[in-house]
Amino acid sequence: MSGHSKWASIKHKKAATDSKRGKIFTRLIREISLAARTGGGDPDKNAALRKAINDAKAANMPADNVKRAIMKGTGQLEGAAYEEMSYEGYGPGGVAIFLQAVTDNKNRTVSEIRHIFQKSGGQISEKGSVAWMFKRMGYIDVEKAKASEDILMDIALTAGADDFKDEGSLFEVTTSPEKYEAVLEAIKKAEIEIAASEVGFLPQNYVKVEGKEAQQVLRLVEELEDHDDVQSVSSNFDISEEEIASFSQAG
Repeated sequence: MSGHSKWASIKHKKAATDSKRGKIFTRLIREISLAARTGGGDPDKNAALRKAINDAKAANMPADNVKRAIMKGTGQLEGAAYEEMSYEGYGPGGVAIFLQAVTDNKNRTVSEIRHIFQKSGGQISEKGSVAWMFKRMGYIDVEKAKASEDILMDIALTAGADDFKDEGSLFEVTTSPEKYEAVLEAIKKAEIEIAASEVGFLPQNYVKVEGKEAQQVLRLVEELEDHDDVQSVSSNFDISEEEIASFSQAG
């Protein structure tokens, strides 16, 4: 059990009831603006923008906020000039961490990210040091209680999924970025509840950590995810479901 799927589903549930809704909106607005700037304001012709808009709808963001974010991205409204950055590093136990951020001030962001790593027993590393350990893929997690394994597997693979795995209390469907939307929609059409889903960077190998180091890793990942500029955090930790659940309950 990698721990990735369990952690993702817990974070997804917390986000749905999080008091930090304004922070969630801020991240989504940046994602929408950046996607519109780089690929245009038409979601039918811009997959990144379409995904960002769908995420905003799932978070119940008002349509006016979405429209303004698109217009800022295309230059129809004035706004901050955001750019996408990636950072790489290592956490306690030697786990690899790869994160993506959207910022209007690179110097400020890298300074704050470095501080988070250092105080949690990790360190930022050179570009390319850990990126090779991750592959950009779509993943869709479904709790076992919410779907029949045979039915879910058939729907996912028929729609174009690459793989289907048993991840402890979850089923995890992985796809190419190009097939993600089609597979996600097929599962939703079957009225199967989804625990967590996104296109992100999935680890291709894992590092097992336990006890104190496991708690330190989870604390580091959570602090990075809570940073205003950070859009996503990927890590190759292998932590048991029990330890992840214990950390989540303590938080």
